[in-house]
Amino acid sequence: MNEEIQLPQSMFIPLSNDTEQRHRQRYIEDSLGDAHRLLTQFLREKENTLTIETVINQMVTTIRAKGKIMACGNGGSMCDAMHFAEELTGRFNKDRPPIAAIAISDPSHLTCTANDFGYDEIFSRTILALGKKEDTLLAISTSGNSPNVLKAVASAKEIGMRTVGLTGKGGGKLKDLCDIAVVVNEAHTERIQEMHIKLIHILIGAIEREIYPDN
Repeated sequence: MNEEIQLPQSMFIPLSNDTEQRHRQRYIEDSLGDAHRLLTQFLREKENTLTIETVINQMVTTIRAKGKIMACGNGGSMCDAMHFAEELTGRFNKDRPPIAAIAISDPSHLTCTANDFGYDEIFSRTILALGKKEDTLLAISTSGNSPNVLKAVASAKEIGMRTVGLTGKGGGKLKDLCDIAVVVNEAHTERIQEMHIKLIHILIGAIEREIYPDN
């Protein structure tokens, strides 16, 4: 005999009133519309797609030369750096051998270095320890002015690495410091980060397709 299951009343979330619902729907629609606006604007500027193509060429050249791609960033940008690296060492769209990439994100290294040398050194010391002239650095900063990211780029250039910046808000200091910079011309951090993850997926997909075209 089937019995009707009675769920506790505490499991039900009361519906919002009409005003709250309208405000919530407006916020959702505005957020999605704003993201669409930025993507459309980015696509309209032909220089952006040409710059991305240059970045892809540099990263593919690095991998073919038996180099690796190192990536760094703070907060959400560190998550993006980790996402970039794991999709290359793991997989993106298809099964294939791993592709050499490292995100500078080891908590023991970050806290040790920050404690002993200062926060500005957390990325640069890994680059100086592990980086080679055949490698490329992907430096991610929504403002383009994060001191530890700028120091990472300077250290990478010191040992002959190529440097790629992924930034926003006009590019900041990172734009001119890197060999190549993709700048999302937007003031709001969340919109910049949304574009950054899209650009990162494009880079990963292109690298995977070109390094392992037959997989």
